[in-house]
Amino acid sequence: MKEGRLIRFLVVALPAGLLGMGIFSMVKSQFYEKTWALDPNEEIRLDAAALNQRPVNRADLGAALEVLSTRIGERHLGKPEQLERTAVWLESSLGLANLGYVVTRHPFEADGKAVRNVVAELPGRERRDEILVVGAHYDTVPGSPGANDNGTGVAALLSLARAYAGDAQGRTIRFAAFTNEEEPYFQTEAMGSLVYAKACRARQEKIVAMICLETIGYFSEAEGSQKIPPGLTGELPEKGNFLAFVGNEASRYLVDAAKSAFQSAADIPTFGGVFPEEVPGVGWSDHWSFWQAGFPAVMITDTALYRYPHYHLPTDTPDKIDLAKLEETVRGIKAIVDALANP
Repeated sequence: MKEGRLIRFLVVALPAGLLGMGIFSMVKSQFYEKTWALDPNEEIRLDAAALNQRPVNRADLGAALEVLSTRIGERHLGKPEQLERTAVWLESSLGLANLGYVVTRHPFEADGKAVRNVVAELPGRERRDEILVVGAHYDTVPGSPGANDNGTGVAALLSLARAYAGDAQGRTIRFAAFTNEEEPYFQTEAMGSLVYAKACRARQEKIVAMICLETIGYFSEAEGSQKIPPGLTGELPEKGNFLAFVGNEASRYLVDAAKSAFQSAADIPTFGGVFPEEVPGVGWSDHWSFWQAGFPAVMITDTALYRYPHYHLPTDTPDKIDLAKLEETVRGIKAIVDALANP
């Protein structure tokens, strides 16, 4: 009896098991392994990029601010040559000859003129299909050189890209520089981040989080230096010495995770959470675009007009930026990226 069972097992179960192993092996080779080795030159390109990797530092942040706000200055469609110079500078800084990223242009039209977002991608390893977007807008309002709004966000974006050059994480990281965040395109169909977020949704991409870097370089220890937006009376500190983390209800977990990771690596105070979108300022940057597309997103900001006396003015120049605090801020943001990219 036992011998009969053994024979039946060998005749039926063993071939089935071998067939199952073969199918698993085929699926693994066709799908799983390809998630890491889609490009046969990827590893060697990452090795080369790693030679240009450098930790976050204030010298790099200051140099980027100088280029954006002094050498280029205003950058918007009213001055298309300067907007184009900014895009070319970003592509060159991030690209293969410098930081080693494969840079993608995301073109679209606004008022009949060609503009583009600039995106550099660091492909992930174990969770390549899961994407973390780190974004900042590179345009300014007319009349302002935009050192804080949003030169600091762009400088931080480049500094983070340099810190990760050649160093693949668990999830894919996209460093995205958006155009047309400012008026007259703000929260319109020609807002660069909204065009991009909708394209990501149409492609059914798995964006697990978006971190928006918006005006992050001005701090004050003076009493009363922090203004309070309507609807948040009594909730904000009175000194403008903190960073705000702003999310919507769908991004509650992301806001909490971002604050926790930041606080583990930086000494700058934080304030933030989930706020109603109708509160003035809550949706005033590129994170709003990702909310519209159904992705979780958090804005990190010094609160801009609620603190910064040079907001949208010709006096928004690099000398107003606290580079030491900006460096500390970007180190803290890197800790957020570390945590979110490696769950």
